[in-house]
Amino acid sequence: METTPDPATGKVISHAERLRQAVEEIVLADQVGLDVYGVGEHHRADYASSAPAVVLAAAAAMTKRIRLTSAVTVLSSDDPVRVFQDFSTLDGISNGRAEIMAGRGSFIESFPLFGYSLDDYDELFEEKLELLLAIRSSEKVTWSGSRHRPAIHNLGVYPRPVQNPLPVWIASGGNPESAVRAGTLGLPIVFAIIGGMPERFAPLVALYKEAAARAGHDPDKLPIATHSHGFVGETTEQAADLFFPSTQAQMNVIGRERGWPPYTRATYDAARSLRGALYVGDPEYVAEKIILLRKNLGVTRFFLHVNVGTLPHREVMRAIELLGTKVAPIVHKELARIETKE
Repeated sequence: METTPDPATGKVISHAERLRQAVEEIVLADQVGLDVYGVGEHHRADYASSAPAVVLAAAAAMTKRIRLTSAVTVLSSDDPVRVFQDFSTLDGISNGRAEIMAGRGSFIESFPLFGYSLDDYDELFEEKLELLLAIRSSEKVTWSGSRHRPAIHNLGVYPRPVQNPLPVWIASGGNPESAVRAGTLGLPIVFAIIGGMPERFAPLVALYKEAAARAGHDPDKLPIATHSHGFVGETTEQAADLFFPSTQAQMNVIGRERGWPPYTRATYDAARSLRGALYVGDPEYVAEKIILLRKNLGVTRFFLHVNVGTLPHREVMRAIELLGTKVAPIVHKELARIETKE
């Protein structure tokens, strides 16, 4: 939910306008038959959403079928009790369509904001995930506590969700330890693939399934998702030209913060290739890339992050419409054919 300057005009929309746009996008995604919509958590001026559950709840009462998830909840700098309460509330409002995507966060602004040290980056996530899962599994919770969070002694956490259990996914940027943790816990996993070739994540998928099997879980029953940047247009050329300026602007902002080289059109065009991590093109081409991803990684869910930087709202809405009415049917038909053949 970016609020970056428009690369053509320099105009910056308000956080309030972007939040309202997001609700419109979720409603449209539901209407065109998409399965899930995720809202990220950021705590900086160029993003509007610091409270994903609130945005999703605003859309919950206006939608009927689509699942609603954080993308991601930065669990390390949040309180697991409050996270569970927020998403259990969302689950009630949506009548059982809420999910939590828990991650350590690729952006770090929330750590100093809420008083946490980056030196505890890994430890915070491990302990808070443990508490979140304990709350999920039992109405009354007893938890011994840690140096980061006081103990809980036989206290109830309410409201309870419609779904039992409330779905919790692990979000990973490609860390092997994250894949092993998710597999061991028997939790579904989402890999963020925003660079390189998606097929390179195959060893991580294998690691995840091996860990699940060792822990006694059936890896064939565990969902695997990926998240990538992309855009769907009427033609591939139109989509590529429209998506590039805002993507370049935002990737260069992030790149300067993280020491990445400048993001060029050549970099962008290479990533749009069939084996690249950008899903930009007409419906047939984007569908082809998603089908290839399924063949290479066995994914059961695919997230398309459309507005990497600020795009005209009408173009984002059209991309969502094409994703639901054109791309998804092609993918579903082809996967059904492959499964029948197998």
